[in-house]
Amino acid sequence: MRAPVAASRAHDADTPREVRRTEIEPPVAQDGGPLRQPLYGAYYGLSAAPFDLTPNPRYVFLTGRQREALSNLKYALVSSKGFTLILGEAGTGKTTLVRTALASLTDTPSRYVLLANPTLNRVEFYEFLASAFNLSAEAARSKTRFLAELQNDVETRHRAGGITGLIVDEAQSLPHELLEEIRLLGNIETPTTKLLSVVLSGQPELADRLNDPSLRQLKQRVSLRCELGPLSLSETASYIAGRLRIAGGVPAEIFEPHAVATIFEASTGIPRTINVVCDNSLIGGFAAQVKPVTAAIVADVCADFDLKLRRAAPAGNAPSSDEPRPSTTEVPTARKRRFTFFT
Repeated sequence: MRAPVAASRAHDADTPREVRRTEIEPPVAQDGGPLRQPLYGAYYGLSAAPFDLTPNPRYVFLTGRQREALSNLKYALVSSKGFTLILGEAGTGKTTLVRTALASLTDTPSRYVLLANPTLNRVEFYEFLASAFNLSAEAARSKTRFLAELQNDVETRHRAGGITGLIVDEAQSLPHELLEEIRLLGNIETPTTKLLSVVLSGQPELADRLNDPSLRQLKQRVSLRCELGPLSLSETASYIAGRLRIAGGVPAEIFEPHAVATIFEASTGIPRTINVVCDNSLIGGFAAQVKPVTAAIVADVCADFDLKLRRAAPAGNAPSSDEPRPSTTEVPTARKRRFTFFT
């Protein structure tokens, strides 16, 4: 595939003025910040970048499994369930799910602290928590003072009807000593209520670590557990179409059905990889002035990112929509598939 920069220069004279000026005069989002309109936005009728890698709750996509996980997460954060475990391979949407749950709990007297980078030592961990919970400078330096102030803080919030929560993302990277510290923080409670809700969100190796006999006490305290997985072919198609619609586009005019099947094959249904392939396919389609994006353009992007396709991008007419759907481990056949939302 030609380099997007070189291609965009070649087409600059033909690029609409609205596209060329977005870097100088970015549109404003509803929250007052700049709305990131992609270079290809005007060409494909998109008002925003639909496949950014940021965990934007606006673009959350809920399959049955994701919906169940979100419900469990919300329940854990509003009912003081102690420890909750969210597992999923890298890129399956755990962080987006956490951000979505937190965004829905803003109008409460509760406080939730999110630790997104847990590769800290013990001192740094308590410094972070002291700052996040607005405790004193002394609490950041003394664990004894920290525990006393945190106990008072969560008890005061509990009496006011609020919940205190700690969410640790990328929890598979937690040092062993911090897993033990977090377990002990979970002991902040009354005789009838857990005062600190703890959510550990991480990749499957987190579950493997909890099977270590030295962490058996932490594993025993997990009261809710859910797991995210890759999307199926039809879920991948719905995921892509949903993001395009939210960004103001018409899916059938942006991706050919078989291009979606190729995206699924290359990504194996991992949402983060789907986003990377879709975004770069739209860049390639814009550079070549191709609309809708074809499977050949997607295959070109996959080659650039070293994503394996077992067969060449096929051509031909789509079969009936009742054709058996492959599992997430199967490779789409050489025939086109029809997706109802593209029709």
